[in-house]
Parts: sequence; structure tokens; C-alpha cells
Amino acid sequence: MGKHYPPRLGDADLTKRLSKKDYFERLVELQAQLALIQQAYLFHGVKGVLVFEGWDAAGKGGTIRRISQALDPRSFKVWPIGAPRNYYLNRHYLLRFWERLPPEGAISAFDRSWYGRVLVERLENLTPEERWRAAYREINDFERMVVDDGTRIVKLFFHISSEEQMARFTERLHNPLKRWKLTYEDFRNREKWDETEVAIDEMLARTSTEIAPWHVIPANNKKYARIRAMETIVDAFSQGLDLSPQHLDMRTLEAAREVMTVDRDLIDSLRARTE
Repeated sequence: MGKHYPPRLGDADLTKRLSKKDYFERLVELQAQLALIQQAYLFHGVKGVLVFEGWDAAGKGGTIRRISQALDPRSFKVWPIGAPRNYYLNRHYLLRFWERLPPEGAISAFDRSWYGRVLVERLENLTPEERWRAAYREINDFERMVVDDGTRIVKLFFHISSEEQMARFTERLHNPLKRWKLTYEDFRNREKWDETEVAIDEMLARTSTEIAPWHVIPANNKKYARIRAMETIVDAFSQGLDLSPQHLDMRTLEAAREVMTVDRDLIDSLRARTE
């Protein structure tokens, strides 16, 4: 394995675009692959974690919705992460994430994550500097333990330009069905754009590792961003895994043969493969 080079915001090509035709063709393909991956995870007991970070209005939610459409909710959970409740404020910040990690065979998506420690808590002076600086090491240790426990992690940062963000804020203001997404904090955060870029690049440099690398997703074009993110997830989650449909066990096939006279030929062929 070669040396790992962390990504930088400045390296992302925000001009990347995808046509509507290409978008829908790839979306169908990727959703089908995600469904196969979920079945394989259930069978093999593999666990998966998706980390979604990015600028406000960068398209995290839209991507998560397209992924959710492909997966059975019984083993796929989305955790929207906001400010911690008092219970968690009095405990180590990683506790609430430990509690939300997936069980065997399941996938969990974090819409914002433990990286709030080195982003919003740093930028808003919610945590002493020595504590958020210590978080780089703590997060790397946390992710290593999670990976060692059989969990695959995909970390995505959705990057847009300041101009594109303002265009999306304007769209939300004019669209009654999207207006709920706008908050006072969205506009106040823009005042710290340059400071936030510095914090993001430091986060990428300090926490993009070989076992849990960061992927910066150019997101000025929503269609391109969704497909690029889903391709990244499919590549990482399927690597080295048998995605072929799993055979039924002999006991189930024998029971089926007793009652399903119409499909006996099919059942007999499945039994032959299992034996």
C-alpha cells in the first residue's frame, strides 16, 4: 500500500457536472449495487459506517435520501447529529457516537458526526483549544478501534463554493417546501468562511488515514456530487466482499419442497447448489 496523501479543499474541481441522463442511469445502477451490498453485509456480519460532513446546503441530505431509497430500513439507520443534550455534555463527546455504531450486518449513516469537535466546537469556542486539538488523536484512535472491530468507514466531505451556497440559500428562501432548512446560523456561519476553510483543511490533514481516509466530494453540481459519493461508498463497501446472492440453507429448502409443488424444479436446483 502506497503512502496516503490527505485531500485538500483546494484540490476539488468544483466545475464537475453530470447530465440528467447520465445521472439517472448511474443512480439506478448504484442503488442496485447498494442493495446487494446490504444483503452481503447481513449474510457475512460486516458493519458499515458512513460519515457525512460538508458546508451548509452542500447536498448531504439529498445524497442520504438517494441511498436510503435503495436500502432496507431494518438494517440501515440515519443519525442526524445536532448539539448534544445535557446528558452528553457531562460525558466524553464520543459516547453518543459509540452508542449509535451499527450492530453486525447493519449500516449507519451519520449526518454530521464526531468531527463537530474539531469544526463547530473549535470555531464557536465551545471547547478549550487543548481539548479540540487532542480530538485529532482521539478520533483517529476511535476510528481504528471501530475498523479493527470489523466496521468499514467511508468519510465524505461535500465541498461547494461560497457563491453556490448563497444561490442555494436563495432558492430555499423562495421555495416554501425548503424554507424550513434555513436558519439564522446558516447566514452567521458565512461570516467565518475563511476560518472554517482552515479548520476543514486541518481536519482533513490530521484525520485522513489509510484505514479511514477522507473523500472530498465536489458538490457545486448536485447530480455529480450524489453519484460521486455513492460510487465512493460502493467501492469501499464492496471491496473484497462476495456480493453474489446467498443460498438458502438445506433445512429451509427441504421445508419449501414439502409445500411448494409448483416450484419443485427450482427448489431441487437450489438444493443441488447447496449440497
